[in-house]
Amino acid sequence: MAKVIMVFTSMTGNTEEMAEAIAEGVREQGVELDVKEVLDATATELEKYDGILLGAYTWGDGELPDDFLDFYDELDDVDLTGKKAAVFGSCDSSYEKYGAAVDILTEKLQERGAEVVLQGLKIELTPTNEEKQLCMAFGKEFSKQL
Repeated sequence: MAKVIMVFTSMTGNTEEMAEAIAEGVREQGVELDVKEVLDATATELEKYDGILLGAYTWGDGELPDDFLDFYDELDDVDLTGKKAAVFGSCDSSYEKYGAAVDILTEKLQERGAEVVLQGLKIELTPTNEEKQLCMAFGKEFSKQL
């Protein structure tokens, strides 16, 4: 059975709500899922999984949140060849770079050899009930790609 890890960070709870809905979608497909907040995870752990889901909100003018910086740097030391991956995050359109953290993480996963199988999921601020359904569908579709 495929094993997936989800590593995320959330400041206001928006990305966490997305993570919960995505996790529900993954588990509905019968996939084993480990969920960790980024401060409780290491990049080397990703090598033990078939699938990788990363979630982060965009900070400031288009940066990764501080919580994600060490993990991001650690990614330089891992080989993710053969791994399936996808990225999600809450965004704020009042900033010039919309959801840049999703793009930054997607690029890093690809650079490390992972196959990014879904376009990054970006939700404006707090996900609505309809958007939570999109998140669940994202999780289901990711599971089907494994």
